[in-house]
Amino acid sequence: MSRQQIKELIKDRLGADGLVETGVKGVQIFRVTHSLPCAPAVYEPTVVAIVNGAKEAIFDGKSYIYDSSRYLCCSMSMPVEAGAPAASPENPLLGVYISLDTRVMTELAIEMENAAGAIRKPKNGPLPQGIELARWDESFTEAVLRLLQLGDSPADTAILGDGRLREVYYAILKGDAGDSTRRAFGVGNEIARAIKYLSSSLGKAVTIEDLASQVGMSRAVFHRKFKQATNMSPIQFVKSMRLNNAAMNIAGGMNVSEAALDVGYASSSQFSREFKRMFGQSPKQWSRSKQLPAELIADQKKIKKKLDIK
Repeated sequence: MSRQQIKELIKDRLGADGLVETGVKGVQIFRVTHSLPCAPAVYEPTVVAIVNGAKEAIFDGKSYIYDSSRYLCCSMSMPVEAGAPAASPENPLLGVYISLDTRVMTELAIEMENAAGAIRKPKNGPLPQGIELARWDESFTEAVLRLLQLGDSPADTAILGDGRLREVYYAILKGDAGDSTRRAFGVGNEIARAIKYLSSSLGKAVTIEDLASQVGMSRAVFHRKFKQATNMSPIQFVKSMRLNNAAMNIAGGMNVSEAALDVGYASSSQFSREFKRMFGQSPKQWSRSKQLPAELIADQKKIKKKLDIK
């Protein structure tokens, strides 16, 4: 019932396609009524919760389809392809974007680690992935509903918004994506910190040794832990981050030379060669054929915000 209430709230507040601020920082609701093919994007730490229709994110060849039964939790900056291929006027995509504030998530993760019985014991096996699908459990559903209900009153939003958002964060940390979010924001957040450094340094010549030194690891240990957390080698990940950002910039109107320099390519020929290998088109061909729909550009800009992991 609560998910249906969330759906009705969003339908009532969105008479047309687009993204709308809720009044709580980092929380937006959205509606899309036409097909959005998957295109390169960079997701920063975010939860995307769908109440009608379905959305897709593709990372390293793996497809994550999420809808009213499972929400997507991205706990680290990740280069993906994202879209809503099945959206239509008859079956619109409706949902909520919730950016994960690093300071609050870190405080909560550490408090939970220190509180006896607050969290499940970590599972054995490899490190949890940076992208997870999680069930809409009762705690998460009720917390999101309570958060969105604040939109009926600006005063309630201003006074209670941060507290209600904290409830949502706590539900995420306790839910199916709890292992990955606690790993990213809690004490063992070395890989997330390295990715944060990379995200803020795409225009520089960042090496794997630079990333490893940021978190006090040898190259070999860093390589192993990085691949466990992201399913990519550090070199593959750096290249994907750079090329996805460049593809987004080109599709948004930036010229090819500026896009290459913006993500750290000094050689235009190398950039064109690696871009074509990843996307199947040269940057110039991409600029002519891949102009992004306004909704998808807005989607990416809303999701993409700088981390501040200590």
